[in-house]
Amino acid sequence: MAATIFTVAQQKGGAGKSTLAAHLAVAWALKRKRVALVDIDPQSTLAAWFAARAAHLGPEAVGLRFENVTGWRAAKAVEQLARESDMVVVDSPPHAETEARVAVRAADLVVIPTQPSPLDVWATLPTLQLAAKEKRPSVLVLNRVPPRALLTERMAEALAGYEAEIAKARLGARVAFAESMADGLTAPETKPSSQAAKEIRALAQELLRKV
Repeated sequence: MAATIFTVAQQKGGAGKSTLAAHLAVAWALKRKRVALVDIDPQSTLAAWFAARAAHLGPEAVGLRFENVTGWRAAKAVEQLARESDMVVVDSPPHAETEARVAVRAADLVVIPTQPSPLDVWATLPTLQLAAKEKRPSVLVLNRVPPRALLTERMAEALAGYEAEIAKARLGARVAFAESMADGLTAPETKPSSQAAKEIRALAQELLRKV
């Protein structure tokens, strides 16, 4: 049976795309799923993270497969990994280039992180349009949400105006996400009882229900 493919996409940089992709992949791997993580972003942020993970845990204990591939080889790499995994998480480039279209086209669900600010909300529309053009379902994830901010609800209402689905689970602006990434890890591994870990687990479960 082929894997479920989740493509994390956002044409605006700085939305927390790579951090989200890594955290989702590990959250599912911790549930004993066979997970592959694919970095097709030329910036190779996840490749650096995975190298740190292998150095920290050892090559035999990383818990997931990883591929760093760009260009025309991306589609074939995702297809191959989908035959050998339960889930494939793809971190796509921030612009509507060939790799971004390939990643979105391959997805069973396009996961679009966005921060709750006007500039981020406005910049999210092209990614939603790309998913719609490729006829792929998408879900928006509010990321780096500040505590007790009235602006967050205003921005959620603005996103709803795009007729887009918004995940119920939100990710706060929590240091644990970034701190864990520095060691090639994730919040559920370094601080499993933290609010950050609870949030990512809730999101991972919600996304599975959507597919």
